[in-house]
Formats: sequence, C-alpha cells, structure tokens
Amino acid sequence: MAVNTTAISAGQALETLRVGFAEQRAGRMTASWMLHGRPGIGKTDIVQQLATETGSTLFDLRLTTIEPQDLRGLPFYDHAARRTVWYRPEDLPDDPAAPAILFLDELTAAAPTLQPTVYGLLQERRVGRHRLPDTTFIVAAGNSVEDGAVAYEMGTALSDRLIHLHLQADPTDWLNRYAVPRGLHPAVTAFIRTRPDLLETTEEAMRRGQMIACTPRSWARASTILQTGQDKAIRDILLAGTLGEAAAAEFILIADDIATSVQATALLETSGDERTALFPASLYGLTALVYALISLADADTVPTVIDVMAEIRTLGSGRPEPEFTRLPLGELCTYGFELLIEKALDRGWQEAFRQSSTYAAYAAERHQSGLV
Repeated sequence: MAVNTTAISAGQALETLRVGFAEQRAGRMTASWMLHGRPGIGKTDIVQQLATETGSTLFDLRLTTIEPQDLRGLPFYDHAARRTVWYRPEDLPDDPAAPAILFLDELTAAAPTLQPTVYGLLQERRVGRHRLPDTTFIVAAGNSVEDGAVAYEMGTALSDRLIHLHLQADPTDWLNRYAVPRGLHPAVTAFIRTRPDLLETTEEAMRRGQMIACTPRSWARASTILQTGQDKAIRDILLAGTLGEAAAAEFILIADDIATSVQATALLETSGDERTALFPASLYGLTALVYALISLADADTVPTVIDVMAEIRTLGSGRPEPEFTRLPLGELCTYGFELLIEKALDRGWQEAFRQSSTYAAYAAERHQSGLV
C-alpha cells in the first residue's frame, strides 16, 4: 500500500517528533509514530538525535531479530501462587522517572507472528501485564515493498495505531542539518550541493536492475572512506562499492580535483595577493572550500574565516582567469556566511562578526544592493 500522507524531509520529521515528544511530556497527547522511507535515508539517525536532545534513554529493538517471547517475556510457573507468571525482558523501559524512547525499527519487515505483540505496545503501551512508563515515547520505522526492501504490507489494524511520517531525501535539508554539522568531507558536501540529484538514487537503481544506489547513508560512508586516507586504487574500489560505478566515477573526478585545488588551511595562514592566488578556479572547488572553511572555523580562526569567505565575492576582479567571471561568487559567499553565522550563533562567536570590518563592508555592500 502507498503511504498516503505528505512527503517531508528528515529535518521536518525530526521537528515533528520534537513537538510530539513535548506534547506527551506535557500530558496533552500520547501517540505512537511511524517513520516511512527508503533505506539509508536517515530514519535511525533522527531517532538517535531526538534521544540525545531530550536526554532520553534509547531502547532500540530491531524487530527482524527477535521472536514474540523476546517482547512478551518467558513464562515461569509460580508453585506457591499456583499460576504462570512472566519474566519481562530487560529491553523495555521500566523507570517511571526517566525519559525513554522505544524505537521499533524494521517494523514492516517483522514476522507476522510478532505483530500482535507489537500491537499492544503501539496502542495500549503494554506487553502482557507490563505497562510502559508514561515517560516512554514510541517511534517505529520501516521500509516498503516498493523500496526494494524485505517488507510485509502493513495491515490496517497496525496502520491505524500510528501517526505516519513519510520521509524523502532533500539535498538542502541533508546538507544543512546533517552533512555540515557532522563535518562530512568537503568533497562530499560540494558534490551533493552541485549534483543534488545524486543524493538518493534508489528508484533509478531499481529501474535499472542495479543493486547499489546512492543514499544519504552511503554518502556519509563515502566521506569516511575519503577521510581514512586510503591508497587511491583501494579508495576508488571502496567508493564504487558504496555509490555504484557510475556515480563513483563522476564523484572521484571531482574529489581528486578538489584534493589538488582546495587549500583551506593555507588560505587561513596567508593574506593579500598570495592568498588570492590560492583560491580554486572551479565551482566544485569553491563550494568545497566553503564547507572546509566552516569545518575549520573555531573561536580563534573565525575572524580569519570571515576575511577569506568575504574575499570569494571579489575573485572576479582579483584573479585574471575568465572562469571567475562566470561563477556565482556572490551566491557562494552568501551561502558560506549563512552557514558560518549559524555555527557562530550556536558556539557563541557573535562578537567576531560585530568586530569584523570585513563583514561590516560585506553587509553594507549587500544593503546598498537591496539584498537585505
């Protein structure tokens, strides 16, 4: 069955779960939630981030690896009471004073024999006589048959117990919410910013009968591969096995170009004409530079990062190469400052912007142009 609800980004899903968590804590609404989305889109990361933000203990149950008794517990005959009692499993929340998130992952791939036990958790919030504490927030996740994953169709009895969130890959959301804050390799972030169509290619891979597709998860793995510093031949094999041959071939060309042209650390250590000469002369290179500068920015370097970022917009007059007259330098500079300001606000570096004559000149120029 199709998930007939509005498709949203991972960031929107996280914000919705934040609201749901707050409403449950306030006693206004208690519900169970279901995250639908293709493999690798970030469903597990969303739940882990919510647990971290709320200080909740995460109980992560992979439903494809358990049997009904793993949730229900094991029976034990109480001779004194002349009855059977159940020993509850330790994988369920039981502390009424501690916030917890019960994550029922791979729900749609769970065996049909397990589903009646899950019904009780999702609707009545209990298994047998064990009731989940009111501080427990329940989220399930799964793929669909249409995603090419191992999955069962979700019946109406199960579907009706859930609020459904349908996730789709959104390149801008992924870059701003995940890739940049987590410091993914600049080659990855630059490539996806300029080739957003390759963030998630599961549907196209299935249509072509191909096993390997690009996903947000595979791009995070590609970042790790680049950061390990492997021999180029081995690195290229790993990237092809992660992204697929065609996407990896295109990405490798860009990654190699960025590796030779982007000198972010050197830019921060020089000034004047010498620094101007170090800027890369390609869209991929400048985009990767923006992300590299954001990654390098700290309390000590942020004033210099501001200076380097602002210089991007003037490269058309500062460098002789004709490429710079065709590049969106102003847009790249503005985008870089948006990311840098967001990081500065989060880390408390606002004073660096207030004291920067370079940023003041940039802001005045935008004001005169009617851009603010």
